[in-house]
Parts: sequence; structure tokens; C-alpha cells
Amino acid sequence: MQAETIYTVGMESIQYTVRGVPAELDAELRREARASGRSLNAVVVGALEEARLPAKRVHDDLDWFVGSAPRGSRDEQEASQQWLDALPTDVP
Repeated sequence: MQAETIYTVGMESIQYTVRGVPAELDAELRREARASGRSLNAVVVGALEEARLPAKRVHDDLDWFVGSAPRGSRDEQEASQQWLDALPTDVP
């Protein structure tokens, strides 16, 4: 029991060990982490939150609008920005 106490000292959150992750899923998670500049852990936790905490998605879905979206390709972000830039500015 003492080893468990020592192992968890300084850890403020719950941790999981996940085994048997399919290679295709691993590659996609790692690609997203590289593309977004986030850690693999942050991407995995985000994916778990999206899968099990759908109410939290409401906040994430507007990230692209304010320009901080870690999701989506640069092309998608640029297309979104071009669309916003093309909106009329002289609306009464």
C-alpha cells in the first residue's frame, strides 16, 4: 500500500491506463495532437469529454468563431474566416 501512496503524491486528478487502442485510432489521436499543438493526453481527455459530456460541446463548438479552434484543418479555418470577412458590414 505504501507504494500506491508514494505513486499518487502530487497527482491532483484521476488517471487511467488504456490498453488495446486500435492503431487507426491511435494514429488519428496523435495526428490531431500534432495538428492542434496540444498534448496527446489533452486530445484523449477532450475526446472522452465529447463522447460523455455533450453539454460541454456547446462551448467548444464556437471556438472556430473566435479563432482558437484546435479542431479542423487550416483550410477549414481559413474558409470560415473568408466567409466571415465577406459578410456585409453596412447592415442597418
